[in-house]
This record gives sequence, C-alpha cells and structure tokens, in this order.
Amino acid sequence: MSIAVDLNRCQGYAQCAFLAPEIFTMHGDEALLYDPDPDADEARREKLAQAAAACPVQAILVDAVDEPAEAVPGAR
Repeated sequence: MSIAVDLNRCQGYAQCAFLAPEIFTMHGDEALLYDPDPDADEARREKLAQAAAACPVQAILVDAVDEPAEAVPGAR
C-alpha cells in the first residue's frame, strides 16, 4: 500500500491527521507530513480509507495494491 498527497491541493484541514494520526500529522498550521508507505494491517486500512474519504479537497490518493499483478486472476 502506498499513499500520495497532492500538496498543491491540500488546504491543511487536518481531517486525515484526526482520523489516522499514525499516518498523517500536521507540522505547524499548514504543513502535512505523512508516511507514504505505511504498514497496512486491516485497522490501518480502514482508518486510511476514512481519512482519504474525509479530505474536503480529495487530495489523498491511496494505492491499495498488495499483490503482484500476476497473482491477481484475470490481470495482465
């Protein structure tokens, strides 16, 4: 699992830091710090999904691919 945040779009509302503080933190009033490759147990995945959904400007992109493409049936 990997995360990307469009820092040009992020407005510092900090909803992500409130919902998933182990992944997202605010540094000062506007600077967002985050772990781009967090460990992904089920609880963290749920928190991360909630944090991404709660972003008012939809600046969080989550790539939830855990298996190589050849391991996914029907994938090329």
